Amino acid sequence: MTEQERMKAGYMWLDDEENMALQDRARALVEKFNNLPADANKERHDLCKEMFGQCGDHTWIVPPFKITTGVYTSIGDGCYFNMGATLIDDWKITIGNHVMFGPNVTVCTTGHAISPKHRGDGMYSFPITIKDGAWLGANVVVMPGVTIGENSVIGAGSVVTKDIPDNVVAFGVPCKVYRQINERDEEYYFGDHRFDEQPVREEADMPHLDFLED
Repeated sequence: MTEQERMKAGYMWLDDEENMALQDRARALVEKFNNLPADANKERHDLCKEMFGQCGDHTWIVPPFKITTGVYTSIGDGCYFNMGATLIDDWKITIGNHVMFGPNVTVCTTGHAISPKHRGDGMYSFPITIKDGAWLGANVVVMPGVTIGENSVIGAGSVVTKDIPDNVVAFGVPCKVYRQINERDEEYYFGDHRFDEQPVREEADMPHLDFLED
């Protein structure tokens, strides 16, 4: 059984030539991505299609960011990752459509044994799923094996160690559900600031990211 096969089966695994080759490829692509000129938007978007196992349309990643392999990450359409995102994707990270990351979010499929006796035995990796419409605030950390439900909001600075259901606001260390997303959220966007008190945008004022069009 190879180290990749051990990892995919949920066993402890070690880096070997196959794993290091995946990481070398990812580092080269990330270096190219992060060092593109500031206005090279289309080139950066096109490079995402090469870096990841799958990357949807109209997805935007602000540099700098880091990945481990890229090949095991799937990203849907219309996602936005703010600066400093880190994907420890030794194994599968599945990100749905219209997912948002605040600055410095870390999604980590891999960990080490707590016992110092076994910590040198290698690593373990378990898949992470972030479903459609989820929003992860700044400095959120998602741990191995976690699923975050559709449309749920994870508050800034949270450490997500267990599954989070759909349509909730959750935060803390460890992250816990605070409340359901509710009707008030349809009226207020922040504190006592109402959506209907904002000026209405005209169609001509709407931004268009033409460089993301296929």
